[in-house]
Amino acid sequence: MSDYFIRALACNDTLRVIATVTTDTVSEAQRRHGTWPTATAAIGRTMTATMMMGAQMKGDETITVTLQGGGPIGAIVADADTKGNVRGYVTNPEVHFELNQKGKLDVARAVGSDGFLSVVKDLGLRENFTGRVPIVSGEIGDDFTYYFVKSEQIPSAVGVGVLVNPDHSVKASGGFLIQVLPGAEESVITRVEQRLSEIPPISRLIDEGRTADDLLDDLFPDHNYHILEKEPVRFRCTCSKEKFGQSIARLGASEIQTMIEEDHGADATCRFCKNNYHFTEADLEAMLH
Repeated sequence: MSDYFIRALACNDTLRVIATVTTDTVSEAQRRHGTWPTATAAIGRTMTATMMMGAQMKGDETITVTLQGGGPIGAIVADADTKGNVRGYVTNPEVHFELNQKGKLDVARAVGSDGFLSVVKDLGLRENFTGRVPIVSGEIGDDFTYYFVKSEQIPSAVGVGVLVNPDHSVKASGGFLIQVLPGAEESVITRVEQRLSEIPPISRLIDEGRTADDLLDDLFPDHNYHILEKEPVRFRCTCSKEKFGQSIARLGASEIQTMIEEDHGADATCRFCKNNYHFTEADLEAMLH
């Protein structure tokens, strides 16, 4: 498997770590939505970070993340489960700018910084867990880091990156998540911070052929970690004709009757995967009865 994540504990079990490669997964999102390079980087970073958050959860729990920073890209939405399945979309996929002063895709300009990062976790309870923090930079990795610190009170470091080819295809994508657990010594935190300041950008490492296993070695060259699990990562949508049919049925009899008389059917397109579902007049009449 080319795309996968590793969940591990490091530094004598005082750090929780996830490392992942998501190149093919983000490529699938780019293909389905036709995103331009800056938009591809934005949706790829968001999907990668959301997937890593989902990997921390349990059982059938799911997570949905929305970034709305007031920039030209509009909203970025991604959701994921605990098994590496992730999907996402942006409101305006055809967004691209010249490279920023650091020679990178100008994701912050596309996202904006006047808005919020919102997280909804479906934990299988009566009510979902929700959290929201202001967007601090629009670079996405910084914004997820801020979310963990402010909303969940967990000191964290989130690194996500996407490289895009001139033909708009995805060259490399991936990320890491490091979280400080109770009992971590200050010297451990200092050592990790120093290491993060030394290693190249995560997307460049992946472009050079580094796997998720290799990324763990890059982050912890002393190999003071042990792996808890590995899971494949993939773009996977949970939409279906049945689900869209249920949504149409909830519109009510008069609305469905109008579809039959005026449109002679109905079409629904999933925002996440762009799959289209057609409902014939017979389908709609069955809903009425």
